[in-house]
Amino acid sequence: MAEPLPTCYLNGSLMPLREARVSALDRSFLFGDGVYEVIPARAGKARRLAANLARLSHSLHELRIRNPHSEQQWNRIVEQLISSNGGGDVYVYLQVSRGAEYGRNHAPLPDIEPTVFGFCSPLPLPTTAVLERGVACITAIDTRWARCDIKSVALLANVLLRQQAVEAGAGEIILLRDGNLTEASASSVEVIIDGEIRTPPNSPRLLPGTTRSLVEELADRYGIARRVTAVTEAQLRAADEVWLTAATRGVIAVTTLDGEPVGNGKPGPLWRRMHQLVEAYWTG
Repeated sequence: MAEPLPTCYLNGSLMPLREARVSALDRSFLFGDGVYEVIPARAGKARRLAANLARLSHSLHELRIRNPHSEQQWNRIVEQLISSNGGGDVYVYLQVSRGAEYGRNHAPLPDIEPTVFGFCSPLPLPTTAVLERGVACITAIDTRWARCDIKSVALLANVLLRQQAVEAGAGEIILLRDGNLTEASASSVEVIIDGEIRTPPNSPRLLPGTTRSLVEELADRYGIARRVTAVTEAQLRAADEVWLTAATRGVIAVTTLDGEPVGNGKPGPLWRRMHQLVEAYWTG
């Protein structure tokens, strides 16, 4: 993973990232009391920004954190971060915590000024090898909390699950709860059966992915069959194709699952079609 770019945003100011400081009493540090967003940019232009800001607003509302900025102000912050770091293909990370109070109190929730932080990193686009061969994944029981629709900074369960994938030599870990697919540790998951894209319904069990929503829009636009429905573990394992989608990945084919091939063990024809459509959208 490449190093982040040098200029960040903190509470109204652009500054060198290495000089940014947040209070040790900030509630994101003490409680994980904050939310975040990741916004891809291609050729210096943020993509799917309205969808990301809508999800940020949802997360803040659900945690009862006051949204510190209007949509126009958020747009300006994102533009400043991208331009001050040279543009290009990057992603913008935004984080809003409830803020810092003098003490450590679980409740009542304090009415304090939120802490707003943002930085950029080079967009880790998939390599040619990944596109040609796909990635290996493993599965695990979904051990995360019950409000995965909130993009919370409290990501310890995700971190431990992703570490499990790393230790198994896998590119991602796909999660199951009560016998059904939810998502992956840092990606949405699409399952292709008989030429139809199937995705689990949005619910508190999974994060509504902005790249997933792009895939759904493109499928509808270009006449590709899709359905939002529960996907069982058996259907996942017997699928013709399995995809991962994320802001920093685009659409990636899963070619092995727990050591067994997905379909014929190669990226499938519907993935190739969707990858082309997504890339055309990002670069158009």
